Amino acid sequence: MQKRTVQRGRPIGATTFDAKLAQAFGAAVRALRMERNIAQETLANLAGIERSHMGKVERGEHLPTLALVFKIASALECSTAVLMTEAESHLQTIEPQT
Repeated sequence: MQKRTVQRGRPIGATTFDAKLAQAFGAAVRALRMERNIAQETLANLAGIERSHMGKVERGEHLPTLALVFKIASALECSTAVLMTEAESHLQTIEPQT
């Protein structure tokens, strides 16, 4: 039996990345982190991820998985609902409703 290689990242042709959502979520994480006076590296450690990955999330360069959303909310000591509400408010500033 031959071992399959695992490719990192999205499959070729995948269009699941939404830059506006990623930016809104990242802004929400940053706002809640700053409100709680937590360093980015500390938050990353609490969430169990690399600091560079947390930076990508905050800059909107990476749209996190559902599992990562739960880890970040737990690290921020808030519910996922609070985190998503904050992200929704940031989304409205990026993309106003018409």
